Amino acid sequence: MGRVGIDLYPNELETPLSEVRTFTRFVGGFAGNVSTGLARLGVRTAIVSRAGAEGHGEFVRAWLAAEGVDVRFLAVDPYWQTPPTFCEVWPPDSFPLTFYRKPTAPDWQLAREDFDADEVAAAPLLYATGTGLAQSPSRETTLGALRAHRGTTIFDLDWRPSLWDDPPAYPGLSAEAVAAADIVIGNEEEVEAAQVEASTLVLKRGGRGATVFEDGEETDVPGFPVDVVNGLGAGDAFAAALGQALLAGLPLVEGVRRGTVAGALVASRLACSEAMPRLEELEAVLA
Repeated sequence: MGRVGIDLYPNELETPLSEVRTFTRFVGGFAGNVSTGLARLGVRTAIVSRAGAEGHGEFVRAWLAAEGVDVRFLAVDPYWQTPPTFCEVWPPDSFPLTFYRKPTAPDWQLAREDFDADEVAAAPLLYATGTGLAQSPSRETTLGALRAHRGTTIFDLDWRPSLWDDPPAYPGLSAEAVAAADIVIGNEEEVEAAQVEASTLVLKRGGRGATVFEDGEETDVPGFPVDVVNGLGAGDAFAAALGQALLAGLPLVEGVRRGTVAGALVASRLACSEAMPRLEELEAVLA
């Protein structure tokens, strides 16, 4: 559940956005990337979001459907257009983003009537993100879905201050989401911004791996070294692989180990959604 749009990645790397001439279009956003990642890992997956009625929205729906994602709950927004996100690529650790989501975007208009709330509540696994709390009605829709969900709930902090009209509201709203979640995922900056107090927290540390806080215990999971091309999307691949592992009955720490490998594989490629590993590839690397 959450953000979806198109990513426009430069064909000229290490080039300022002002000088880039050509781009390649991909499906992007947390919900777009994670749903693709889950589907490629063999998980029966649906996306709960909104996209515009124009050509970019048609591209998003068609591409996700071709990947095996159920798009019944990807509503068509009759007014707001599918948002593009432009990226600069400066490996290994600088990937500035330029969002076009003001004054709003279709996924921020997500309302309860856009999907079957009972079916979503009954799903074994539900993902939601902090960005979904930045505006209404998505804010109320996201919190309502988290509270109603009867399976395992993963809340990704996804702190992007430039997308908030009122950034100081983020910690309080995140606290409401964290209270309804079983597992919280975030990097060090996001955890600090959200002032998180979660019983089960997965702290992402980039190339250094991750730390799992579970049942009062702290476990460090090492990173998987790769030559970084584009770090964007690595966290979404991490989240998808973690969810697939949990659905397979694996312990959280093992899911995080698999997530670090999946994230590294995506970081070694330019794209986000199209770079998500398939199950056979992930298993081969893990082996």
